[in-house]
Parts: sequence; C-alpha cells; structure tokens
Amino acid sequence: MELRQLHYFITVAKELHFGHAAERLGMTQPPLSQQIRALEEELGIRLFHRTNRRVELTEAGQALQQDVERLLTELDLAVSHARHIHQGQSGILRLGITVSAPFVEVFARSVLTFRQSHPHVQLSLHEHASQAQVEALLERRLDIGMLRPLNLPQDLEAIELLREPLVMAMPITHPMAQTPPDQAVPLARFAHEGFVAFPRGVGFALERQINELCRQAGFVRRIVQEARETTTQIALVAAGLGVAIIPALQQRIQVRTVTYRTIADEAAQSSIWMVYRRFQQNSLVRDFINLVRTELAREGKNDP
Repeated sequence: MELRQLHYFITVAKELHFGHAAERLGMTQPPLSQQIRALEEELGIRLFHRTNRRVELTEAGQALQQDVERLLTELDLAVSHARHIHQGQSGILRLGITVSAPFVEVFARSVLTFRQSHPHVQLSLHEHASQAQVEALLERRLDIGMLRPLNLPQDLEAIELLREPLVMAMPITHPMAQTPPDQAVPLARFAHEGFVAFPRGVGFALERQINELCRQAGFVRRIVQEARETTTQIALVAAGLGVAIIPALQQRIQVRTVTYRTIADEAAQSSIWMVYRRFQQNSLVRDFINLVRTELAREGKNDP
C-alpha cells in the first residue's frame, strides 16, 4: 500500500465520481481506477459500489475513509512539526545560566528578542554552576551555557558577553567603608578579614579566580562562613560575619547596612561567557547565537 493510493481513495470518496476525482488529482481516469482497484485487492476489501450512474462507498469504505482522513491529518501535522523544527520555528532551546546571567543586559535583550521571533519555541532555563554547565554541554543536556570563564574543552566555543570588576561587600561600619564610593580599594587591606564564600564545588570558576587574586595580594583568605547564594552571602555580611568578594552586577542587591567598593587590583575583573558546542549546532542554537552577536555589535563589542 502506498501513501498516494490513500490520497486517491480519499479524493474519490469525497467526489464519489472517478472523473471529477481524476480532474482534482491532475490525472486521467483510467490510472486512478487502476490504483483504487489495486488498493482494494491489497486490502481484500471492496471500497466502492460502482454502477454506470453513480459511485458509492461500501460500509467498509466509509469506515476506512474516516480512519484514513484522521491518519492523513496527523501525518500532515507531524510533517509540519518536523519542518518547523528544521526551520527553527519550534522545539526546545535549553539554556544554562549562572546567578549573574539574568543581570547581563545582552542576555536579557537576546532572550526577549528570541521569544518574540520564535513564539513556538520553548525556552528552558537551568541554573547551574559554570563547571556543571560545561559538563552538561558536552553531554548534550544543554544547548547553550552562560557561565564564568573556565578552561574549555576543544569541542566548546565561547563569546564574551560582559567583563566587569569585582567588588568588596562590607558592612557600612567597616573602616574601608569610609573611603569615597568612587574610589577603589586595594585587596591587601582585607588580608586579615574573615570572608564569606561559596562552599566547595559551588561557584568554582569565580572562587578559583578570587583565591588567585588573594594569593597575588599576599594572603590566603580566611573563610569564616559559606553560602550557596550571593544574596545569602550579602545577608551574612550585613550581619557582621565577614566580607565578601562578588561580581559588580551583584551590587544590585541592596541592603541598608552593606556597602560596596571596587577592588583596585588590576586583575580583579570577571567575565560572563556564552558557551556552545563548536560543531553540530541546530537552527535554534544558531539563531540565538546570531541574536547575541547582533546585540553585541549594537553595543560596539566584538567577539573575543
């Protein structure tokens, strides 16, 4: 049985006239009649009563018509769905994000534009640490990651979305809080402080960078409290339990008894990267990457 035979059958069933059906199908009547007879023989079912005056569906033909019309409709929907996915008009785009990613304007604008231009695509956001995102990208559990800089495997490629200073979060009663807000403070001035930090395995990329900065400043951080969320870290700073080094974007978290100062050390900067697999990208991934490149170009930034 061939799909075209089913289309022929449905056309004849609707027209109940072989000549009219052949005209609709753009063919002559004899081949159409032959195809219907071949279908009946293969199924072992008589589908039509034929007389010189009229054509009628048999009872079996009526039942088959209903089922075939439903199947053809579902097939059309399946083909349409596949085409939409191929053309990037539907499907799922899985994005990994760090805590800071939603604050990055390029990311926020790109997500908004993508949702407007791809209304039938589901955006699935997953908050993971940077190293976990790299693993998920390699295992194809994520399509794109937004993460802090790491040494990337060869199969992954990155575009820098943002480079920002690191800042010190401290209680407003701290002596260094008396420096003017626009004046950066040397990291070495905090060598004897207790620090609030991420637990081991959380914020790995940022914590590794902070440890190296402190080493360059001549000391090793004394960590007195750990917290998984930046908001919790800042709350602990507000409670006077220590100071914390955080990315500048997190200054948007305002607590009355906490103040922020930019760290003066030259290397006290961090970035957010958009990371994706170098090869075998689908159309949705390519569309999102192109949107981000467009947004960066509008800001006058070039890919690294």
